[in-house]
Amino acid sequence: MASVILKNESELELMRESGRLLASVFTYLDQHIKVGISTMEINNLVEDFITNTLNARPASKGQYNFPFVLNTSINDVVCHGIPSTSLLLKSGDIINVDITLEKNGFIADSSKMYVVGDASPLAKRLVDKTYDAMWHGIRAVKPGATLGDIGYAIQKFASSQGYSVVRQYCGHGIGQEMHEEPRVLHYGKPNSGIVLQEGMTFTIEPMINQGEAKIKKKRDGWTIVTRDKKLSAQWEHTIAVTADGYEVLTLRDEERV
Repeated sequence: MASVILKNESELELMRESGRLLASVFTYLDQHIKVGISTMEINNLVEDFITNTLNARPASKGQYNFPFVLNTSINDVVCHGIPSTSLLLKSGDIINVDITLEKNGFIADSSKMYVVGDASPLAKRLVDKTYDAMWHGIRAVKPGATLGDIGYAIQKFASSQGYSVVRQYCGHGIGQEMHEEPRVLHYGKPNSGIVLQEGMTFTIEPMINQGEAKIKKKRDGWTIVTRDKKLSAQWEHTIAVTADGYEVLTLRDEERV
């Protein structure tokens, strides 16, 4: 296994800048996610904003030959939803928008759920509890804790709410590369796995299903959906391990207390 790359303070400062810029993309997007917009319009708006307003690079474009700048995962789509001109948001949809941004050589990665129009109480609950699950994982981050502690905190909370955790996809180290070591599972056992150290940077991005955890890949070879066709939700932040805990590098304005 490749070694985990610890970031020094100057590198963390560059990652903070990438994270701050990515957070601003979601603030910009908040005014555009509404009934009737196509997922390709969302993609094009974000590409223009990152490139021309922020003078940064959408890091997902071209990664693994993916031609778009983000993923748009609606309702039963767990992850890797492909933007399309023919896919229009309708009232009641829930959508995850997953965006990466690179500035000055360092990458930030984050995703946010949007509830479109009048969604059902059960859909809203899944969105809210998935957000809480992510934060249970984030709050487990500190030097001396383990990756297993993060996964256990997420899994325990999700299970307590009657949901299941997708196991085939995980968080990841991040920095000058989008995917670095370590792999950050969203389930696990306490006191297991790699011990966290100051300077580690990685994503926490649980995918939580309303029904069973089983998933399948669509014929396009990219889009992942729930097998039982029930809803799935995901939130994601880029995290740094600090001397006494954690720092959320992609924290959005509405999350600041």
